[in-house]
Amino acid sequence: MRKHYQHEGLSEDQLAEDPFRQFARWFHEAVEAGVVEPNAMVVSTADGDGVPSSRTVLLKGYDPRGFVFFTNYGSRKGTDLAANPNASLLFPWIALARQVVIGGRVEKVGRDETAAYFRTRPHGSQLGAWASEQSSPVAGREVLEQRYADLAARYPEGEGGVPVPPFWGGYRVVPRTVEFWQGRENRLHDRLRFVAEPGEGGGWRVERLCP
Repeated sequence: MRKHYQHEGLSEDQLAEDPFRQFARWFHEAVEAGVVEPNAMVVSTADGDGVPSSRTVLLKGYDPRGFVFFTNYGSRKGTDLAANPNASLLFPWIALARQVVIGGRVEKVGRDETAAYFRTRPHGSQLGAWASEQSSPVAGREVLEQRYADLAARYPEGEGGVPVPPFWGGYRVVPRTVEFWQGRENRLHDRLRFVAEPGEGGGWRVERLCP
């Protein structure tokens, strides 16, 4: 199965001055094009032995500091990042024949930032964060449902709120590279990659990669 891409290209003179502005531009265009969950990204990590794993996670924020997602610290990705604080993010905007690939180091966000985001989550999602020991084996779905029911009785909606679990929080991927991939005819895709220059205030250089 192979699709022939017939989209407009991406040239160096079309790029924004930094990868965050370019990402914002493409993200807005993905939203305008009706891409389903354009903030869905594949997060790839590796454990201390270098064994990789991937999963789809929702981006919850980005700015010049990096790209943020939230999860259970005891999950597979959480234990991977504790041993190897590096990750790759992939945004597969297939309808536009576009990908954005981000690689960088990972740091936990502050608890104040985590709490501020947690308060914006629906009540059910807040309870779910407590009910699920993410990535751990469970005897059956009924166990999860019973945990959830117990929590719902303990923290009724609208009565004081649900506390932030101490084992749950945010990660920020601080990019070293950000690649913008645009599908083109004859597999001659455009791949322009921002690379962070070393040192504070080092800026970014752009390189074109062969498809």
